Amino acid sequence: MPSQGLKQGLKPKAVPIRRLIPNLITLLGLCAGLTAIRMAIESRFDLAIAFIVAAAVFDALDGRMARLLKANSRFGAELDSLADFVNFGVAPVVTLYLWGLQGAPSLGWIAVLIFALAAALRLARFNVAAEAELVSVPDWRRGYFTGVPTPAGALLLLLPLYLEGLGLPKTGFPAIVIAAYALGIAALMISRLPTFSGKLEHARIERHNIPAIIVSAVFAAAMLATYPYLVLTLGAAAYAVSLPVANARYRQRSEAMATTEGNSPVSEVATRLSLIDGGQSGSDGRTGGPTPRDAY
Repeated sequence: MPSQGLKQGLKPKAVPIRRLIPNLITLLGLCAGLTAIRMAIESRFDLAIAFIVAAAVFDALDGRMARLLKANSRFGAELDSLADFVNFGVAPVVTLYLWGLQGAPSLGWIAVLIFALAAALRLARFNVAAEAELVSVPDWRRGYFTGVPTPAGALLLLLPLYLEGLGLPKTGFPAIVIAAYALGIAALMISRLPTFSGKLEHARIERHNIPAIIVSAVFAAAMLATYPYLVLTLGAAAYAVSLPVANARYRQRSEAMATTEGNSPVSEVATRLSLIDGGQSGSDGRTGGPTPRDAY
């Protein structure tokens, strides 16, 4: 029968289990982000922060696992973007609202909406850039993102909670100040400020440095588990300091490359495209090739 043959021809192929692993990691991160919202509603803000940090860890792992297992897929990229919006565009700002913005509910909710919209626009910008692979860009531009990535923005947003955990009284954070701070982070996310991407997939490590790096990673994890508020505060401060440094280094490299190669129309297009998506081709490294996750 023609119809039966057609149905047999359209029978979906079996999917290797390894292709499911990155998506499972993404879903675990989404569960962490949703649980953070529940913890915030119950005023258990320490656990809300912990689950948002866990979501950031899962976010850092799923794209890398996809590339390692060669399990890139368009489905995974879209799922990751949706998870990132919940985990870093909704959960952190809802946590902040329930913690310190209810004293000014109208102004606080406006800050919540703008932050969430900024996160959505940033993720959409990456997805659009993934469809606009018009030219290749130099490798050095892949070390930069445009604006503060949503996971970093989420962790920066919660800085007032870290400071309270370190003993600073909550009365030192008026609602209007917290709202203005949230709006500032939102502006950084959708800005065109070059920021370090932190991608090290292609970095080479000397063999004699491997033990020191492993020990350092274990030490950092132990410090985060033992002194979470101190480590998160120092991390947020270090990232804030890195912003002007990244901007200066990007401009220096751009000027040096322009001097060497000349300002041709093609190079200008490459510069603009690379600044949109960090010189990558997708939102999370799941659609093939070394792409940024955000996203980063």
